[in-house]
Amino acid sequence: MGRVEVRVTPGARHDAVLGWQDDVLRVRVRARAQGGQANDAVCRLLAQTLGVPPRAISIRRGATSRQKSVNVDGLNEADLRKRFAGQS
Repeated sequence: MGRVEVRVTPGARHDAVLGWQDDVLRVRVRARAQGGQANDAVCRLLAQTLGVPPRAISIRRGATSRQKSVNVDGLNEADLRKRFAGQS
């Protein structure tokens, strides 16, 4: 299981993985941070970008924060770095 630190900007114009800033992956989602909508949108976006099923993505820490620690089942941290390499 791989883990990635994510910085989320909710309420954006469009969903996007912006890339790495130091060791944090920057992500924008259209969903608002109300009722877990932004968390769900982040999980869906990461799953789509990584090519894994949405159930493979889980928020480990930071469910109510913009800074999140996200677990990805089936990929290690090196695989995550490779798959997000083009997102910088």
